[in-house]
Amino acid sequence: MTSAMRSSTSFISLKDTRSPKTPDDFSGTICFAHIKPSCRLQAKNSMQEAQLSHDEILMTDGRKSNKGGELHAISGPRSSNDSKVPVFVMLPLDTITIGGNLNKPRAMNASLMALRSAGVEGVMVDAWWGLVEKDGPLKYNWEGYAELVKMVQKHGLKLQVVMSFHQCGGNVGDSCSIPLPPWVLEEISKNPDLVYTDRSGRRNPEYISLGCDSLPLLRGRTPIQVYSDYMRSFRKRFKDYLGDVIMEIQVGMGPCGELRYPAYPETNGTWRFPGIGEFQCYDKYMRASLEASAEALGKKDWGRGGPHDSGQYNHFPEETGFFRRDGTWNTEYGQFFLEWYSGKLLEHGEKILAAAEGIFRGTGAQLSGKVAGIHWHYRTRSHAAELTAGYYNTRHHDGYLPIARMFSKHGVVFNFTCMEMRDGEQPEHANCSPQGLVRQVKMATRTAGTELAGENALERYDAGAYSQVMATSRSESGNGLTAFTYLRMNKKLFEGDNWRQLVEFVKSMSEGGRKEKLSECDTHGTNLYIGFIKDKSVQKTKEAALA
Repeated sequence: MTSAMRSSTSFISLKDTRSPKTPDDFSGTICFAHIKPSCRLQAKNSMQEAQLSHDEILMTDGRKSNKGGELHAISGPRSSNDSKVPVFVMLPLDTITIGGNLNKPRAMNASLMALRSAGVEGVMVDAWWGLVEKDGPLKYNWEGYAELVKMVQKHGLKLQVVMSFHQCGGNVGDSCSIPLPPWVLEEISKNPDLVYTDRSGRRNPEYISLGCDSLPLLRGRTPIQVYSDYMRSFRKRFKDYLGDVIMEIQVGMGPCGELRYPAYPETNGTWRFPGIGEFQCYDKYMRASLEASAEALGKKDWGRGGPHDSGQYNHFPEETGFFRRDGTWNTEYGQFFLEWYSGKLLEHGEKILAAAEGIFRGTGAQLSGKVAGIHWHYRTRSHAAELTAGYYNTRHHDGYLPIARMFSKHGVVFNFTCMEMRDGEQPEHANCSPQGLVRQVKMATRTAGTELAGENALERYDAGAYSQVMATSRSESGNGLTAFTYLRMNKKLFEGDNWRQLVEFVKSMSEGGRKEKLSECDTHGTNLYIGFIKDKSVQKTKEAALA
């Protein structure tokens, strides 16, 4: 976590972005830089119930809203390849300032106008716990968000709001620092076991440990009560907009808002891609739970801590006794530990989503939850990186179907990342298969009867990434997408070719993603883009933002 907040707000350029082209700008080939994974990556593939095995998938990949009435009226998994897929765009992480105000409102106004002209459905914003409840328990400041909601409504856009109970900072793409509320950090300083802890005793302040979900350790309230009070306050403040402007509430359930453990923290270089990560079960509350589970089975020795042979953050599976091909993960002990570890994560998600469902029932707002796309070491038997993050997904065990069923139980959309990634772009030594992982998740959500939405894991502006998202959005194998949220709005997005690619992508998704490939290089522009730049009222708005 950085010590000082750095402004990352990047809106549409306030000048005409059609800069003179160099010969390189017209290159007919697309070169992919080395892609480093972020907290927005994740997932995998199996599915006995859908009659697909991991082996079948790996063989293939190896070669290459309803407003009214009841809450979350799910229409059932998408089956038509011709359905419109609405596109949303994530706003900058520091859309709301540390002081609780809307950051650069005139520039935001111009940017929203541009996005509306491009045909996007709406935008997504993080409602940071560390900003809203910063001044003390139950003292909420929603004013900056209220200004944003009104601005989004003015432009005829919709809003996805993330209940962000995690810190911002310390992961790929985190361009600013927003820690947990100061009063929470004070409690953590007095009781460090409130946060996740690895085997060496390293504490992670990104998110409160799920081990204390039901313990009144936050000034007399449990973490689940704190999250519930926060969501209740949001509902009260924005009751007139829920189901109308605010169409979706994404419920944060872990680091980066994802339902997972912080197994691969990048702060201070702790973890580097494609390391397997480490189990996060060494705070005293998690240890007590493990001990109790082991004693209940008459296996007291199994409850003395996590696996001793699981290696360190940057190891590869074959360097460890636990994750290697025929390692401890596939023994009776390994199965016990992984069922406990992943089961605790499922219980955590169940508690938060049950609370959210009760709070937002009848508002017309759709609930969603996010799962990480952990695609590295997916081609190995143990799927080590997924296991340390809490997804019990191996060659023999499907880790995503239980999550999908839990989401389905509460009418929650399953939001998944790495939709833009192709296997061939990944380094061979990392044993990645983002395409296999996405296919497994598509099958799991179809089997569970829950809807699937997607995001890109890394910032991408090329035609190849957009084409992969369009291919994924269709439902030939498993669920198609009900929505896609693009990461992220910044100055680069509004540059000439990048903007034209986005416009063409949004148009294609509105037609059900039927256009299989975007043009690799569009030097002719589009009427929409030129029209936006030349529109006098928009130009005045851009000039105003310069002041």
